[in-house]
Amino acid sequence: MDINSLVKITSRAWALPILSSLHMGVAGRQAPLLAATGASRTAFAQSMEHLIEHGLLERNPGYGHPLRPEFRLTKLGQKAAAIADKIQRIASEDDQRLLRKSWTVPVLSTLQKPCHFNEIKRNLHRITDRALSQSLKSMEDKDWVHRRVDETARPPRSIYCAVNIGEQISAITGPEISFTQP
Repeated sequence: MDINSLVKITSRAWALPILSSLHMGVAGRQAPLLAATGASRTAFAQSMEHLIEHGLLERNPGYGHPLRPEFRLTKLGQKAAAIADKIQRIASEDDQRLLRKSWTVPVLSTLQKPCHFNEIKRNLHRITDRALSQSLKSMEDKDWVHRRVDETARPPRSIYCAVNIGEQISAITGPEISFTQP
């Protein structure tokens, strides 16, 4: 999976919880998935359509029987769901809000090693300076990212590295993601 695919998947807040739930064996029907994720109906429907649009889910062509799943994972979706499940298992209930923010997982996947702001931005082609700054700040507040200033550089530059839960998520996503130029 490339970084752009990860960015697309995480652009909907409930995409990772839905994929994780399907990976854990929750029936691929609307009611069980809604209950498992805790999403609102509107957000859930938008996330489901988003996952279908990106080829991770498909509607079950044999759907009709009350016990038959309405949705199922595609081959690509199975790989993404396995990653999503590992991430969801690490994060506590308290961490889920930050995890659902669109840039959290992509930013952490770039932090395999300590990076400068511009290095992170270079790997995430579509992110704005403001979005990256806010994402790093919110993860720093949760102690998922550590920032230190390199005083020897002129001008001084910040160096970011993933720590604690952020480091665990980075370790899960990093090997699975390739950083290709557009």
